Amino acid sequence: MNDLVIRPLTAEAIGPLAALLVDTVAGGGSVSFMHPLSIGDARRFWEGSLAAAETGRRVVLGAFVGTELAGTLTLLLDCPPNQPHRAEFAKMMTAPAWRGHGIATALIAAAEAIAVARGRTLIVLDTASDGGAGPLYERCGFVRAGEVPGYALKPHGGLTGTLYYYKPIG
Repeated sequence: MNDLVIRPLTAEAIGPLAALLVDTVAGGGSVSFMHPLSIGDARRFWEGSLAAAETGRRVVLGAFVGTELAGTLTLLLDCPPNQPHRAEFAKMMTAPAWRGHGIATALIAAAEAIAVARGRTLIVLDTASDGGAGPLYERCGFVRAGEVPGYALKPHGGLTGTLYYYKPIG
């Protein structure tokens, strides 16, 4: 996609990030929140996440098509002292209108490049067993490490398992 731009986000993106989070949860995306999620709660989440990004503990990436936020992925860098080589992916979301256009794959590649540039050699992540992004991560070279059944509630109720993945990088 030639007009796709991926860049780290700052506080000016809170509105679009909050709207994307609310839409993702309403659509059943398992990203740690329950439906209905208020726009205020979504804004507060992103305010905290972007504040952590300002201190270097994470990078919140946004994928833009023109001026529209098409997706986001957070690279967590604040790991324990015995894990300075590791990073983690969180809050991967693609706007429904942009799914199937390579947005998530581009975000993963950008986050991996940042992790490598910051000296990381391993990325870990988890995703819901039901309707999660496991097949996408596997296409991007992640290795499934296992599943914990009944790990979390789905946004509209009911339990889902969580799949754990890792990928050596760099």
